[in-house]
Amino acid sequence: AAMKQTKGLEGDKKSIIKFEFNPKVGIDNPALSLAEDTDDEGMGEPRFYLLSKGSAETFGFCLHEELGCQGHIVRQVELGGLAQRRGLQDGDRLLQVNGHFVDDMDHCRVVQKIKASGNHVLLAVLDGDSYKAAKALGRDLSEMLPADIRPRLCHIVQDRNGFGFSVSGPEGMKGTFQLSVQQGGPAERAGVLPGSWLLELNGASVRSYSQAQLTKKLKQSGSKVTLLVASSAVEEFYRLRGLQVTVAMADTSWLPFKARELHLVKGPAGYGFLLKEDDCISGATGQFLWDVDAGLPAQQAGMKEGDRLLAVNGENIEGLDHHQTVLRIRAHDEQVTLLVIDPAGDRFYHSVG
Repeated sequence: AAMKQTKGLEGDKKSIIKFEFNPKVGIDNPALSLAEDTDDEGMGEPRFYLLSKGSAETFGFCLHEELGCQGHIVRQVELGGLAQRRGLQDGDRLLQVNGHFVDDMDHCRVVQKIKASGNHVLLAVLDGDSYKAAKALGRDLSEMLPADIRPRLCHIVQDRNGFGFSVSGPEGMKGTFQLSVQQGGPAERAGVLPGSWLLELNGASVRSYSQAQLTKKLKQSGSKVTLLVASSAVEEFYRLRGLQVTVAMADTSWLPFKARELHLVKGPAGYGFLLKEDDCISGATGQFLWDVDAGLPAQQAGMKEGDRLLAVNGENIEGLDHHQTVLRIRAHDEQVTLLVIDPAGDRFYHSVG
């Protein structure tokens, strides 16, 4: 503890030195010169890390909320672990998860976001000293980050004129495809921006495809196709940092498949549904909602038979067994909020990974 304390003091001393007033910079407007003096000098840039792990591994760090410290703090960076190998450091503050700004978010929600990301997560962090300096200057940290770094996942349903996009790529070069988008056509309506680069087709990377292979795969798609696309700015962002874009980071707001949040208030006859354990499409075990009683709270909230349960009161339950899940639902006597997905949506997300 004593060691920790002195470490803390050293850190403080450092940041105090940073804010010392520099009399050389004109006394007329001390506020102005103070701001100029400390504005960006010695202030680090946000760093971006893509962590990709196996399903049995961990990312190799913990996220702390600490008394008297602001922000989500990176701690317990495992020696030789994934986070350390990528360059994450003890004391870093987490600013973004998969392109979502999280500094102003509730700690549990941020941890939840990382867990929900699966085996790939893109983190933006700022070193502890720069973070404290930025906060002391009243900086808006979200302004230090690029506005949009998320690729888009778009599901296109053909109309009688086709999908409404065409693909071009440099002659004889594999895996590089840019999209021209027809105005008002299905692709544009599905959220594909003109000039986007194609990264995945129906959940598979196009990096090794020739133009002919891509055309063949598009034909095999039938009347529906799912594309992972990135605008030129987003594509450049990843390329300059040597990062690979994965579907985990995608903006899914354009998709017709959505998880639904149901808020249930218990009636005299209970909630009016049963929970059943069964196999998911992925082969893992999941919790499903059945026997939804007509006219009772579950049905009134929009629950449908066969919905799969994803989260209870904002906590991910995937991986929990039946008994643990029931305990979570019963934790608050009179009400519960459930996140569910219907079978069609479940199949879709599984198909695109």
